[in-house]
Amino acid sequence: MADITSSGVTPQSITESYLQEIKRKRLYSGITLVVFILLMVSGFNLAASRNGGSFWGGLSNFFDYPSEVVSEAASKASELPAHFVTYFPALVETVNIAAVSTLIGALLATVLSLLATRGLARWPWAIGLVRRVLDIMRAVPDIVIALILIFILGGGPVPAMIAIAFHTTGALGKLFSEVNENADLKPVDGLKSVGATWTQQMLLGVIPQVAPNWLSYTLLRFEINIRASAILGFVGAGGLGYELKNAISWGQGRYDEAGAMFLMLFLTIVIVDQISSAMRNRLTHGDGGLHA
Repeated sequence: MADITSSGVTPQSITESYLQEIKRKRLYSGITLVVFILLMVSGFNLAASRNGGSFWGGLSNFFDYPSEVVSEAASKASELPAHFVTYFPALVETVNIAAVSTLIGALLATVLSLLATRGLARWPWAIGLVRRVLDIMRAVPDIVIALILIFILGGGPVPAMIAIAFHTTGALGKLFSEVNENADLKPVDGLKSVGATWTQQMLLGVIPQVAPNWLSYTLLRFEINIRASAILGFVGAGGLGYELKNAISWGQGRYDEAGAMFLMLFLTIVIVDQISSAMRNRLTHGDGGLHA
């Protein structure tokens, strides 16, 4: 074995270099932490100076509204089942918006991710362009798209569906393309050698390899889209969020309805999270059990 001392490198020098690198990283981490704390403090002070009241003084009242909702809902607990029945169609509409937008976004992301992956793209010169399109779709908040579409199309579930599908395409397209980069290209080369078209190469050589991870990411995105669908309801996009906004705007006297809708949304998200987690575990690890 070659003597490392012949090149002037000794175990002691390596240790010293390593320790210096550790000290340097700790110093940079400390500086970053201090800068972050200063930015947080300055941000809170700016909020306090521009707030109509006292920002810091208002923190003590942070839980006043939730406590009012909980107390009124508890005093009318016997009416909660009736509220569940009343607002169940709105909940179904919210879930449907999330499901349809997730499906559309996943289908579009499938095509765009293949066109954005090196070694797989149909047109290699367009890889950069497709990736920038995915960046734009991912960067624009879905609530901004929904507000624009509501102004054009009017209120309802359609603007929410389009907005969420648009953002989902960008997010899943990025994740799918990263999965595609780890695909084995030998099946693709074999199909190409026998004259298969690009579509056939993708369908038979790539998608069977990456489909489990694609489906796992899609299920995770479906959970996120349920929350997004409820939030977009606050800007007039329909679903449970729209009904919840009306109940909150009405104020006391309808807090029990708001509490019922909060509970319905929470339970729905928990159930969907558990089911999708079990499916993802089955796809990736072969474990089909539910996990907390």
